[in-house]
Amino acid sequence: MLSEPAAPSFDLTCNRWLPVQRQDGTEDELSLRQLFVQAGDLRRLVGDVPTQEFALLRLLLAIVHDAVDGPRDLGEWQELWENGLPAGRIAEYLDCHRERFDLLHPREPFFQTAGLRTATGEVGSLDRIIADVPNGMPFFTMRARGAERLGFAEAARWLVHAHAFDTSGIKTGALGDPRVKGGKVYPQGVAWAGALGGVLVEGENLRETLLLNLIAFDTDNLRVDPENDLPAWRRPPPGPTQADPVELSRRPRGIRDLYTWQSRRVRLTYDAEGVNGVILAYGDPLTPHNKHQREPMTSWRRSSTQEKKLGLAQVYLPREHDPSRSAWRGLGALIAGRAERAEQRDEAAAVVRPRILDWVARLTVEGDLPSDFLIRARLFGAVYGTQQSVIDEIIDDAVAMPVVLLHERDSGLGQAAIDAVRDAEGAVTVLGDLAADLARAAGAQTDPPRTTARGLGFGTLDGAFRDWLAGIRPGDAPQTQRSAWQRQAHRIVSRLGDQLLRSAGDAAWEGRVIKAQGQELWLTASRADWMFRTRLRKALPATAVDDPQHRDQDDGSGQQNVEVRS
Repeated sequence: MLSEPAAPSFDLTCNRWLPVQRQDGTEDELSLRQLFVQAGDLRRLVGDVPTQEFALLRLLLAIVHDAVDGPRDLGEWQELWENGLPAGRIAEYLDCHRERFDLLHPREPFFQTAGLRTATGEVGSLDRIIADVPNGMPFFTMRARGAERLGFAEAARWLVHAHAFDTSGIKTGALGDPRVKGGKVYPQGVAWAGALGGVLVEGENLRETLLLNLIAFDTDNLRVDPENDLPAWRRPPPGPTQADPVELSRRPRGIRDLYTWQSRRVRLTYDAEGVNGVILAYGDPLTPHNKHQREPMTSWRRSSTQEKKLGLAQVYLPREHDPSRSAWRGLGALIAGRAERAEQRDEAAAVVRPRILDWVARLTVEGDLPSDFLIRARLFGAVYGTQQSVIDEIIDDAVAMPVVLLHERDSGLGQAAIDAVRDAEGAVTVLGDLAADLARAAGAQTDPPRTTARGLGFGTLDGAFRDWLAGIRPGDAPQTQRSAWQRQAHRIVSRLGDQLLRSAGDAAWEGRVIKAQGQELWLTASRADWMFRTRLRKALPATAVDDPQHRDQDDGSGQQNVEVRS
């Protein structure tokens, strides 16, 4: 008697599908089991796109949180930090839930809805779940002709990414979903992580990264219901419609629930060679209003507009990243996360920093993590365009800093870092004004050169600021550190001003009459230079540089300033 052929299977617990970078720089793919065993020897996850790394790491955190059922408090976390990830316990956990981690399971496929179909029987292209296939921009992708087929490993990664970062827009309606009108479901918003300015803490290796982001359930201002906080694979498999509205109103019950939130209903179609199509529909909605005590991996901003609209005293929304600004320029929201003097005015904070950074700060105040421990705050985000129906840009940036900057009990160094960002902003503004004045002296438009000079200023200060920030140590005097940065910024921006003056044409040096504050002024490159130096000293008051005497000083770059034409 012939035996029936084995059902197709792609078990994520033992099949390789997670892309990683090893400490020597080489890359590999590992199964879930292998990754947790080798985490200490791995540098990091490496997604097909950066946002995929963020989504996959949250999946791994949900597994660890559930496998250890915690950590409930700092003591439990400290044991994990000292002893390492409990690979054996995690392996037993994966064995227990192995069927729910099978990508091709006939009844309970991983992160999918078995039997999901449309009224027409249509199966969509895989382009719908792949973020590097931009609509209308085929020349800027390795998949110019779209994706006709994916291997099971890559399909699993994009499946996790879709639940986290899928676009909005009109989607094909699934049979049984009451939201369907005319075979379609109209825009319901982007998937949960797409609304965030994602932030996670990166350590020296993947083991450290997982543990540093494994936030204890007793963290202040973080709501976790340990008994009901379940990841997606410990909940009943979802049907085509959203979960019960009453049940949804009580969720997410905690970070395991949130990190595996089923924002979409998905079914992959496949053959023996791989995945060849997808049905992608809307899943469980999750509004971002006032989730700041549930989602720890983003900053939050207070919205007066939404407070008026909703009639609520306080409304906080995720603070998305600005793709035009480097990570260090948004340092205030990461370090302080509160309005100046808000406590004295008895006001709610205008910005709430990511709870994950509160947690890391706690590890050095209450735990054994040294206050000079250096972390990298990794920033992830998606910028959506055309009514959020496409991903226009993906944000991936990082800023390294000692944990002491996050301390609320000793906020002096953190405030000095925030003030140093303002110093840089002020100095770059002055540089932009110089470029505008030189253009005005030559009778040219001012906005283009101002914008170009600002970009040059921030780009040149970028590495210097990152190095200065990473070099701060506990016990440093805040004002001394800030003064050192102002002097360094002055040297750098002064040199950039010299470059602008050298490139100014004869027309700028000859000058012209302009109107300024109701008076006529003969503006030349020489006068623009004098105004630049005066403004720069005002923007960076800690420096006592006298330009004619100090313009030949070395700023550490190995080059020397030269006298400019005056």
